[in-house]
Amino acid sequence: MNWITRPGWPGNLLALAAGALTPLAFAPFDIWPLAILSLALFYLGLRDLAPKAAFWRGWCYGFGLFLAGTSWIYVSIHDYGAASVPLATFLTIGFCAGVALFFALPALLWARWLRRSEAALADTLAFAALWLAQEAFRGWFLTGFPWLYSGYSQLNGPLAGLAPIGGVWLVSFSLALSAALLVNLARLRSRPAFLAAGIALLIGPWAIGLTLKGHAWTQPIGAPLKVAAMQGNVEQNLKWDPEQLNAQLALYRDMTFSAAKADLIVWPETAVPVLKEFVDGYLGVMSRFANDRQAALITGVPIRQNNAQGEKRYYNGITVIGQGEGTYLKQKLVPFGEYVPLQEVLRGLIAFFDLPMSDFARGDSNQPPLMAKGYRIAPYICYEVVYPEFAANLAANSDILLTVSNDTWFGTSIGPLQHLQMAQMRALEAGRWMIRATNNGVTVLIDPFGKITEGIPQFQQGVLYGEVLPMQGLTPYLQWRAWPLVILCSLLFAWALLASRIAKTV
Repeated sequence: MNWITRPGWPGNLLALAAGALTPLAFAPFDIWPLAILSLALFYLGLRDLAPKAAFWRGWCYGFGLFLAGTSWIYVSIHDYGAASVPLATFLTIGFCAGVALFFALPALLWARWLRRSEAALADTLAFAALWLAQEAFRGWFLTGFPWLYSGYSQLNGPLAGLAPIGGVWLVSFSLALSAALLVNLARLRSRPAFLAAGIALLIGPWAIGLTLKGHAWTQPIGAPLKVAAMQGNVEQNLKWDPEQLNAQLALYRDMTFSAAKADLIVWPETAVPVLKEFVDGYLGVMSRFANDRQAALITGVPIRQNNAQGEKRYYNGITVIGQGEGTYLKQKLVPFGEYVPLQEVLRGLIAFFDLPMSDFARGDSNQPPLMAKGYRIAPYICYEVVYPEFAANLAANSDILLTVSNDTWFGTSIGPLQHLQMAQMRALEAGRWMIRATNNGVTVLIDPFGKITEGIPQFQQGVLYGEVLPMQGLTPYLQWRAWPLVILCSLLFAWALLASRIAKTV
């Protein structure tokens, strides 16, 4: 098995396979032990490599991970972007090859400056810190792509109890630490004190996670609110067709009129597929209906406003009518779906770069929560819910979480179920109920422990009924965010760099 730790294609192919194995740890498969196996193989494969070889080993791992885990990109480009099979395949592979660099560069840094083969315990801690830094950087650089974080595999696993303490970040750190420790236990046997410390570090996170799983960090305030969330199941190729506008407005109107009485009526992202200013009369009718029912109606709708420079800009928004108020403008935009990078070059090349409503602007970063029935609602539109720190900022100033989405772009792929799993993690991190309303699924209610209490299957039209409780109090993660882990990882990096430098001078 020495070929695993040596340069060359046998080890690189194993790294590719290890990366491709990881998505099986996430929804809809949820075989969470595979996340540890994948990380252990990755760590082992970097043990003795020179920096250049480590770079390619890391790239192979990342390429396998994203090629297997984000195959839904092909569906979006080909099925809804009108790209040919060869072009859609090329763009998908090109994307996966690009984001694989997020693993290649840390692997190079690891081999060049951080690896300490002579000190297994320090090596283990530094690897866990580097893994966490890689995930955090990937979620920030060029607006970020915070998909397939290893910690999501533990939503139903033993480490889930750590999420309210340090978010998905702490779970990812613990998984990387455990994987590296399992590889290094044999190396620690010659040093009994280090072996004892290694066993404690291996068992500790799992014991704490299991102990805290199901612990209530927040408390209800007020009575339960009845929810009616609409899932219209409108085909994507009809959604932006002007000839289908009246039919879609009538669909959500009739579903709402015929629904049972509720405190919160929720429509999905862009349920109203036309600028808000053009449907004031329609929304006025729905507002009067909601007021008559003593309800708040929340819907996704595109909005046109002047920006700070007085220019007319378009926003993907949420607005509240009836027994509530407020409008939220989306801040985290989906590349190509809602804005086109280098649009002066790319627009017009293929239909994918001219998707409907792909010229949205970013909303202001300092927006108040929505208000409904006297409670504060933290809103997330589609992609926004996958950003841990961004979501925590809004959740800390809320009583209920709300995410609306249109996952029709993913087709029948695993994308919508991965997206749902990340929304569940946000509810767990915040200790708050979440309402998730989508166009074609999965529309659900999620409790403060990340569990789905009610739901409508994908690709069905219907109304989801259930109750949510407004919650008060802050989980440790909402209170401290990722700062304790940032400090810890910084200290571990400093320790690894200093020790490596001293070792070279001795």
